[in-house]
Amino acid sequence: MRIVGGSFSGRRFSPPAKIPARPTTEVAKEGLFNTLGNLVDFDGIKTLDLFGGTGSISYELASRGAEDLTLIERDLTSIDFIKKTSAALGIADKLHIIRGDVFKFMKQSTEQYDFIFAGPPYALENIDEIPQLVFQKNMLAPNGIFVHEHTPRNDYQNHPNFMKMKNYGTTIFTFFTPAS
Repeated sequence: MRIVGGSFSGRRFSPPAKIPARPTTEVAKEGLFNTLGNLVDFDGIKTLDLFGGTGSISYELASRGAEDLTLIERDLTSIDFIKKTSAALGIADKLHIIRGDVFKFMKQSTEQYDFIFAGPPYALENIDEIPQLVFQKNMLAPNGIFVHEHTPRNDYQNHPNFMKMKNYGTTIFTFFTPAS
């Protein structure tokens, strides 16, 4: 796993084989952040990484200047890896790791975030609830961006907050913004 941009660009980390995550590929992650670079000023923003996995997206956000990073993950092996990696990067004080169920967290959330990323397991039965909850719970700040990673099986182009889609083979990123 490599950080593809920002102040930590090129840093590599090897997650343990036991992590039950499917990390976003480097090519897809690089494409995502190239697109986001034109949409988001990362300096000092508040972010939320749902289904944190290896923490890769949060490291990229911190590398680009995000200051307040919240990551939700339920697997303890993943959390231990994220803690070690964030300490090695010197961002442990900026990264708030919450161990628990993403849906329970979202349903109880009262916070707003400038950037939200959801990289759920592709086979997740209730994957389509994620965009619904983000907007029902008003989790996105007024000028925020929400990115949902999924496969071609899911299509959110008719969602009222749909902005655009970027396709990287079997990985699709759908971008959402608050209703204007």
